[in-house]
Amino acid sequence: MEQTKKNGALVSIIAMMFLFAMIAFVTNMAAPFGTIWKEHYSWAGMVGNLMNFLAYLFMGIPAGMMITKIGYKKTALVALALGFIGVGVQFLSSLMDVNAIFTFVVYLLGAFICGFCVCILNTVVNPMLNLLGGGGNRGNQLIQTGGTLNSLAATLTPMLAGIMIGEITKDTSLTKVQPLLLIAMAIFAVSFAIIYFTKLIEPATEKQNVMEGVKGALKFRHLVLGIIAIFFYVGIEVGIPGQMLFYLSEPGGVLGSMAIAGSIAAIYWFLMLVGRFSSSLLSGKVSARTQLIVTSTLAIVLLLVAIFLPESITINFKGNAVPMKVLFMVLCGLCTSVMWGVIFNLATEGLGKFTASASGLFMTMVVGGGVMPFLQNLLAKSVGDINSYWLVVAMLAYLLFFALVGSRVSKKAEDEEKVEKAEV
Repeated sequence: MEQTKKNGALVSIIAMMFLFAMIAFVTNMAAPFGTIWKEHYSWAGMVGNLMNFLAYLFMGIPAGMMITKIGYKKTALVALALGFIGVGVQFLSSLMDVNAIFTFVVYLLGAFICGFCVCILNTVVNPMLNLLGGGGNRGNQLIQTGGTLNSLAATLTPMLAGIMIGEITKDTSLTKVQPLLLIAMAIFAVSFAIIYFTKLIEPATEKQNVMEGVKGALKFRHLVLGIIAIFFYVGIEVGIPGQMLFYLSEPGGVLGSMAIAGSIAAIYWFLMLVGRFSSSLLSGKVSARTQLIVTSTLAIVLLLVAIFLPESITINFKGNAVPMKVLFMVLCGLCTSVMWGVIFNLATEGLGKFTASASGLFMTMVVGGGVMPFLQNLLAKSVGDINSYWLVVAMLAYLLFFALVGSRVSKKAEDEEKVEKAEV
């Protein structure tokens, strides 16, 4: 019986790891696609990304409700079905006239539906891995391991999209990335079948009134500060490589090539993979708080160097002179790699039965991944691409505050955890 339980837990963990990769694959299509739309509508560069993340605002808490009502597996299946539909709608937009505003609206609808998908998947994957790992450092370790696969998918997506898009002109449309959209639809279909026929262990969830769960979760100070941290963090993670793509691929600009820009952005995501893999090995020994302090501080230093380093200082990349400041932006991937897991781990520590509700709140605040890069992109039009990174530096400063002060577990949370352990 014990061996069967262990095998079931292992299967569940592997399934969650796979879904973690799906999240990045869908999310990371938005920024490369935005470089196409920007040539047709100057304001549209980050709107697709904004729609993708805006769905979190509407679906975060309902996703937590779904888990408590129908369980983790059925919730994941709903998400995968939505993902197939969302990518299908985007594919439909690629068959339409790229210069028609209606085509852009259809594309945005697809991006919005995909946002529902990744929001629900995130709500399923993070608490399930944390609970399967027993919380604490072990729970964080599983989240970081899943994050490694997430980063692998994140690395491949902009690279593939960049190669397919190539040089961007006023005539470039989504027809160039149709193969990528078809691949995405196929992966969603296969993923649905795999999860449907896989027997997963369902962590216990308490059937509770959603508003009571949310109110109960919000009583914990470190959670409230944590969901603000997640809002800024996702904005940081998406904003650094997203704005860099525009900086490098602008026609007549630094490189003017999406193929090269996509390859450079892929290095950022690859370094996130390296960072998450390293963290998965270290998280059992190094606390989440220490990891967040070190990475947020280092990211601030790297971006300050990138901002002040003259653009005239360049390095060679595939025969192209690339400003060295880009290297320091890319290195931030090592820092952002661990932040999602450690923030989630720190903010939900000691929440017990409120973990599912807290996860829903987290997913709501992931809308920051759409809002903050959109604001950064607008800011860049006024102060320039590089100076727009001051906004990212400010957000990183908040993460450092959360690590040093805001993540301290209150006495209420500690008492709640003791009561739950006593009841078990």
